[in-house]
Amino acid sequence: MSASRRRVVRDLAAASVATAGTAGAGWWALEFLNGQAKHARTVIPHRTDNAPNGDGIYGPDGLGPLRYRRNDDHDLHLMVFGDSTAAGLGAETADETPGVQLTRKLADETGQRIRLSTKAIVGATSRSLTGQVDAMLVAGPPPDIAIILIGANDVTSTSGIRASAKRLGAAVRRLEDAGAQVVVGTCPDLGVVAAIPQPLRTVMRQWGLRLAAAQAAATRAGGGTPVPLADLLAREFLAAPERMLSSDNYHPSAAGYELAAQILLPAVLARLGEWGTGPLPDPPEVSAIAEDNKWSTRTRVMWDRTAQRWSR
Repeated sequence: MSASRRRVVRDLAAASVATAGTAGAGWWALEFLNGQAKHARTVIPHRTDNAPNGDGIYGPDGLGPLRYRRNDDHDLHLMVFGDSTAAGLGAETADETPGVQLTRKLADETGQRIRLSTKAIVGATSRSLTGQVDAMLVAGPPPDIAIILIGANDVTSTSGIRASAKRLGAAVRRLEDAGAQVVVGTCPDLGVVAAIPQPLRTVMRQWGLRLAAAQAAATRAGGGTPVPLADLLAREFLAAPERMLSSDNYHPSAAGYELAAQILLPAVLARLGEWGTGPLPDPPEVSAIAEDNKWSTRTRVMWDRTAQRWSR
């Protein structure tokens, strides 16, 4: 059994059979996890479509997109790397994707013309970042600002946390060395996806939060700026999943992507020297609402209430 699979078994056992104390608990946990994973795959649609393409030049007051042609005039170049959430899968139109929403906000804040390019690929994991950065280097000069959103597929494929974070850190370092300012939205909280059954959802959430922490450290080591999306998005996604998630109940909707763009914008402005003199928002270390919605927390509360009724 691989180290990654052993960690999954350990987490599931801790969440659901911690009190069993039997030699077969690990086997039962793995079988139960596999069964829930199969069920989740039947609930969450397998997307083969691509996200809407919003590449082009944008300006203040809603200008664009203007089709980019070589040597077209623009002030800043923003490029997006990563997975389906970076590409904007779940958005109905290009204007709803996180890249376009962030570019429009950046244009309005700075009054400048911003070129958007997208290298993100649906289904990508951290392994794909090398190829995406290679494609950027072959295509032309580096962007002024690079956005990376990656991690969910590393969790669902049970990739090793340390290896995944190391690959991200290497991509950040390559982009920074090439002259780009890099902002990374770390792994989202998969615990907000109600279509994933419990306790699998809690296991995936815990795995994702550990990956996000490792990604943040690797991003800083590579010279980039991490933004903890799991901590900053969970409250809204848990409060209104029907509005924040798209029709597949997994990828964000236009509203979800808009919130992500709003959260990323201060770090982007700061890296470009456009934030001003005020302090950046101080994100929480752990999302309280996500912590309160953990399966283990809700189970403990249920047992406490049951015990109180029995003691009356």
